Amino acid sequence: MNVTLRSRAATPGQAPAAAVETKAAWDPKKTAIIVCDMWDDHWCKSAADRVGELAGPMNEMLKAARAKGVFIIHAPSTCTGFYKDTPQRKRAQTAPHAPTPVPLVTAERWGTAWNWPDSKREGVLPIDDSDMGCDCKLKCTIRSPWTRQTAAITIADADAITDDGQETWNLLAERKIDNVILCGVHLNMCVLGRPFAIRQMVRLGKNVALVRDMTDTMYCPDRPPGGTHFDGTDRVVEHVERYWCPSFTSTDITGKPAFHFKAAAKN
Repeated sequence: MNVTLRSRAATPGQAPAAAVETKAAWDPKKTAIIVCDMWDDHWCKSAADRVGELAGPMNEMLKAARAKGVFIIHAPSTCTGFYKDTPQRKRAQTAPHAPTPVPLVTAERWGTAWNWPDSKREGVLPIDDSDMGCDCKLKCTIRSPWTRQTAAITIADADAITDDGQETWNLLAERKIDNVILCGVHLNMCVLGRPFAIRQMVRLGKNVALVRDMTDTMYCPDRPPGGTHFDGTDRVVEHVERYWCPSFTSTDITGKPAFHFKAAAKN
């Protein structure tokens, strides 16, 4: 599987680096895609609408990846109980235990273990999400309405379901997977911080990449630095490329044009 990896090597305090692209050939059978928090609902209506718009194209990407031999892990955080009797959930629970090269995080946030920002490795996020990022005109009430992954994304027979860091590692170790691809929402929060997500996978030594057109952020452009919601997402993608891992677009998997939110095209 040929991917064009975009990165911006930098350390905290340095000026932003120009993007650099490199070609890589990844063995699909040594590659996994983790789908982060593509829930059936969200407390922010705008965020829920964008997940609904993203889900179909993401499902097509996963279908194409699966056909190449890529292993798919669905990670709808705090909702794995919905799938407790499925073979995909049991696959994660029964994978042989494998020791991790470094200890997994144990501090909890939002229902799972959490990888907080590392000031020695990364700068502060380039967007102000201290208001939790609802970009609706009438601000939504924070709650937990999600119960499962959106039904628009197929969970195939050979896939797995988990939101647990050790279970994720066990699945990867069992299949001798070296390359881990992240997609889903939200990049400034869960796609970076969850126990199966970017920060943790990088710390565990995997070759990690983000599918940059298959993600979104929680960001209201009323907060600094302004612009549009989608400008905010682009800034966080650049942050990830600078400090954590490269990114590529779904085109490398599907052969089709990259996904764009309809509202982004209007801006």
